[in-house]
Amino acid sequence: MPFYRAVGELPRKRHTVFRRPDGGIYAEELMGEEGFSSDSSLLYHRYLPTAILNSEPAEDLRAPGEARPNLPLAPRHFRTGELPVKGDLVTGRQLLAGNGDVHLSYAAVEEESGLYRNSVGDETVYLQSGSARFESTYGVIEGREGDYITVPTGTIHRWVPHGRVRALVIEASGHIRPPRRYLSSFGQFLEHAPYCERDLRGPTEPFTAEGPEGRTATPVLVRTRAGLSRMTFAHHPFDVVGWDGCLYPFAFNIEDFEPIVKKTHAPPPVHQTFEGPNFVVCSFCPRPLDFHEDAVPIPYNHHNVDSDEFMYYVAGDYAARKGSGIGIGSVSLHPAGFTHGPQPGAVEAALGAPSTTETAVMVDTFRPLDIGPAGRASEDPAYAWSWAR
Repeated sequence: MPFYRAVGELPRKRHTVFRRPDGGIYAEELMGEEGFSSDSSLLYHRYLPTAILNSEPAEDLRAPGEARPNLPLAPRHFRTGELPVKGDLVTGRQLLAGNGDVHLSYAAVEEESGLYRNSVGDETVYLQSGSARFESTYGVIEGREGDYITVPTGTIHRWVPHGRVRALVIEASGHIRPPRRYLSSFGQFLEHAPYCERDLRGPTEPFTAEGPEGRTATPVLVRTRAGLSRMTFAHHPFDVVGWDGCLYPFAFNIEDFEPIVKKTHAPPPVHQTFEGPNFVVCSFCPRPLDFHEDAVPIPYNHHNVDSDEFMYYVAGDYAARKGSGIGIGSVSLHPAGFTHGPQPGAVEAALGAPSTTETAVMVDTFRPLDIGPAGRASEDPAYAWSWAR
């Protein structure tokens, strides 16, 4: 993260003795990215974070070869509302599309997850509907509809939904960050950025497992590039009394994104919200439409020659897609090698419109996306031909 936070109890100096009330010494843990040459945080544990009692393989629901190339090449439409409600926000992920850089999964869940640590890369979970409590070694974030909740690599956490939650889960092979062009050379958000530090919500106080839970052996599901393991820690890992640094989970609500408006239609980079390894995340939000007297206020036909475009439609009215079958909960996948744009008649219908109500989350990838089993199970087979009707 681009700015510093301090939460809970801390010693005055780093890497110095910090005593517990009983006279013992808190265990210091440095969480750091890129070989400790990038963002990091220092966490102070009641117990040793290294104390494990057992480690065993765990069944990986992500089977090898489950994602298949988009062949024959075609635009795709996935109806996520047809996918089942199952599991939790860790085990209930249903893969729509993915590649070596990012996995894009849909989750419709009602259950609390177990403790989980993804040591492959960062995750961003977009809560399309419902709310959930995110608990971690850093503290708690109360997630609400429209939140992007970004979880740094290696963070032990769990999800506690309040009723049913529908979400898009973005799992990266590296780190997910604000776009560099929004930041000064020292990491401050610049004035032209469509959001700023005030819009980001991080944990505000420590969250510790009290009573018997805090002192008993605790299993944690851990993902590495080799697969899944279940590690049993000697004590519950939610034992941090304080932490500080620039690396921590945070939430950003899509309603706080400030759209950039031009005289004529602007391309997708104006909607960029985050960047990851070989992909970007964009937020399409309600906004005034283009104000040139002859502007066409919906997207022109376009061909992103270097990217696949994955769009999750989450709220509002999609004027450019009328007649295509796209609706709330739909995902469209427009691959490189295909030119896409408004549905027939949409340009004429949009002329003179003053604003748009649409809300969507888009992920553009710079390597082709393969189609996952959930994508195949929910696909609308007529979508590819909808421009020719």
